[in-house]
Amino acid sequence: MPIFITRGRYTLDAMKGMLAKPEDRAEAVGELFARAGGKLIGYYMTFGEYDFLIISEFPGDTLGVSIIAAAASGGVSGLTTEPANTSAEMKTAFAKAAQVAASFRSAGAG
Repeated sequence: MPIFITRGRYTLDAMKGMLAKPEDRAEAVGELFARAGGKLIGYYMTFGEYDFLIISEFPGDTLGVSIIAAAASGGVSGLTTEPANTSAEMKTAFAKAAQVAASFRSAGAG
Protein backbone atom coordinates (compact mmCIF):
# COMPACT_ATOMS: atom_id res chain seq x y z
CA MET A 1 0.00 0.00 0.00
CA PRO A 2 1.24 3.52 -0.73
CA ILE A 3 2.71 5.41 2.21
CA PHE A 4 2.12 9.14 2.68
CA ILE A 5 3.83 11.82 4.73
CA THR A 6 1.58 14.70 5.76
CA ARG A 7 2.59 17.90 7.52
CA GLY A 8 0.41 20.73 8.71
CA ARG A 9 -0.27 23.47 11.21
CA TYR A 10 -3.10 23.79 13.70
CA THR A 11 -5.29 26.87 13.44
CA LEU A 12 -5.36 29.30 16.35
CA ASP A 13 -8.84 28.06 17.26
CA ALA A 14 -7.63 24.44 17.27
CA MET A 15 -4.70 25.34 19.53
CA LYS A 16 -7.03 27.18 21.91
CA GLY A 17 -9.33 24.16 21.95
CA MET A 18 -6.48 21.75 22.69
CA LEU A 19 -5.26 23.97 25.52
CA ALA A 20 -8.77 24.05 27.01
CA LYS A 21 -9.30 20.31 26.52
CA PRO A 22 -6.05 18.42 25.79
CA GLU A 23 -6.45 15.29 23.69
CA ASP A 24 -4.37 12.79 21.79
CA ARG A 25 -5.26 13.52 18.15
CA ALA A 26 -3.51 10.36 16.96
CA GLU A 27 -6.44 8.29 18.19
CA ALA A 28 -9.06 10.26 16.23
CA VAL A 29 -6.91 10.39 13.09
CA GLY A 30 -6.11 6.68 13.33
CA GLU A 31 -9.82 5.82 13.60
CA LEU A 32 -10.65 8.00 10.57
CA PHE A 33 -7.94 6.36 8.47
CA ALA A 34 -9.03 2.86 9.57
CA ARG A 35 -12.63 3.55 8.52
CA ALA A 36 -11.29 4.36 5.04
CA GLY A 37 -9.20 1.18 4.89
CA GLY A 38 -5.97 2.98 5.73
CA LYS A 39 -3.56 2.80 8.62
CA LEU A 40 -1.94 5.46 10.78
CA ILE A 41 1.72 4.51 11.06
CA GLY A 42 2.85 7.51 13.10
CA TYR A 43 1.54 10.83 14.41
CA TYR A 44 4.16 13.27 15.68
CA MET A 45 3.98 16.75 17.10
CA THR A 46 6.79 18.88 15.71
CA PHE A 47 8.29 22.29 16.32
CA GLY A 48 9.19 24.71 13.55
CA GLU A 49 7.36 25.34 10.30
CA TYR A 50 4.78 22.58 10.97
CA ASP A 51 2.92 21.52 14.12
CA PHE A 52 2.50 17.86 13.19
CA LEU A 53 3.77 15.11 10.92
CA ILE A 54 1.65 12.08 10.01
CA ILE A 55 2.85 8.90 8.35
CA SER A 56 0.01 6.84 6.90
CA GLU A 57 -0.71 3.99 4.55
CA PHE A 58 -3.70 3.69 2.20
CA PRO A 59 -4.79 1.13 -0.39
CA GLY A 60 -4.69 3.68 -3.22
CA ASP A 61 -3.02 6.98 -4.07
CA THR A 62 -6.19 9.02 -4.48
CA LEU A 63 -7.99 7.52 -1.48
CA GLY A 64 -5.17 8.47 0.87
CA VAL A 65 -5.03 12.05 -0.33
CA SER A 66 -8.85 12.32 -0.21
CA ILE A 67 -9.08 11.10 3.38
CA ILE A 68 -6.26 13.37 4.52
CA ALA A 69 -7.99 16.32 2.81
CA ALA A 70 -11.26 15.44 4.57
CA ALA A 71 -9.47 15.30 7.91
CA ALA A 72 -8.09 18.75 7.19
CA SER A 73 -11.52 20.28 6.59
CA GLY A 74 -11.26 22.08 9.91
CA GLY A 75 -8.67 22.92 12.50
CA VAL A 76 -5.55 22.77 10.35
CA SER A 77 -3.83 24.86 7.69
CA GLY A 78 -0.75 24.66 5.49
CA LEU A 79 -1.35 20.97 4.84
CA THR A 80 1.12 19.16 2.58
CA THR A 81 0.94 15.50 1.63
CA GLU A 82 3.43 13.57 -0.42
CA PRO A 83 3.97 9.92 -1.25
CA ALA A 84 6.91 8.14 0.36
CA ASN A 85 8.85 5.30 -1.26
CA THR A 86 11.24 2.82 0.26
CA SER A 87 14.78 2.72 -1.06
CA ALA A 88 14.01 -0.70 -2.61
CA GLU A 89 11.02 0.78 -4.47
CA MET A 90 13.20 3.63 -5.72
CA LYS A 91 15.91 1.20 -6.87
CA THR A 92 13.28 -0.45 -9.09
CA ALA A 93 12.01 2.93 -10.30
CA PHE A 94 15.54 4.15 -11.13
CA ALA A 95 16.27 0.94 -13.04
CA LYS A 96 13.11 1.40 -15.13
CA ALA A 97 13.87 5.08 -15.64
CA ALA A 98 17.41 4.26 -16.83
CA GLN A 99 15.98 1.99 -19.53
CA VAL A 100 13.59 4.69 -20.74
CA ALA A 101 16.12 7.54 -20.43
CA ALA A 102 18.60 5.74 -22.70
CA SER A 103 16.23 6.22 -25.66
CA PHE A 104 14.95 9.70 -24.75
CA ARG A 105 16.15 12.79 -26.57
CA SER A 106 16.16 15.94 -24.42
CA ALA A 107 14.56 19.13 -25.73
CA GLY A 108 16.97 21.03 -27.94
CA ALA A 109 19.34 18.09 -28.31
CA GLY A 110 20.54 17.26 -31.84
